Amino acid sequence: MTHFTTDKYRIDIYDDQTFTEGSADNVNVYDFVYFDKSDYQFPSVYGIKIFQGDTLVKSAVIGSIGGGTAIHDTSTIIENDRLLVCCSNTIFCLSIPDLTLLWRTQADQVTCFEINKYKDSYIIHGELEITRLDKNGKILWQQSGADIFTTLDGKDSFAVTDNYILATDWGNRKYKFDFNGKLIT
Repeated sequence: MTHFTTDKYRIDIYDDQTFTEGSADNVNVYDFVYFDKSDYQFPSVYGIKIFQGDTLVKSAVIGSIGGGTAIHDTSTIIENDRLLVCCSNTIFCLSIPDLTLLWRTQADQVTCFEINKYKDSYIIHGELEITRLDKNGKILWQQSGADIFTTLDGKDSFAVTDNYILATDWGNRKYKFDFNGKLIT
């Protein structure tokens, strides 16, 4: 379980792979269920609970098709009034504190590894694509490479700098993109 805190709330996000929509046997019960429509089992299912002090304010569960993901420091962004979470191939944006689904966008064909804030938009490090979303979840641009955007050891495969976005693929090829999605040579 990962805990995030704001000036008013504690936000808990955790893997809830045992949750099945409509089942009476679920360990956790949620106010909202935001699942993609699918006949397949979701590789990533996250429970989200917002607390004010020790009081539970709202709860939601999200799930999406695509590659499996994990919750870590760069897989979520918390803003004053909303929470963004990478879940499989999708970015979910939920309101804080009521966890209303504001939007969800498939930002990669397979997996969204991390999300980074850039001005009033978001840069997504996906397995197959680097994507920029506007604040409403609209895809502004996507770029792919010759191979997947990760390295054998998983280190130094992605960075958002002040001047460009740097992505490294499986073959250790480096790609520098400007913030309009153009390849910088």
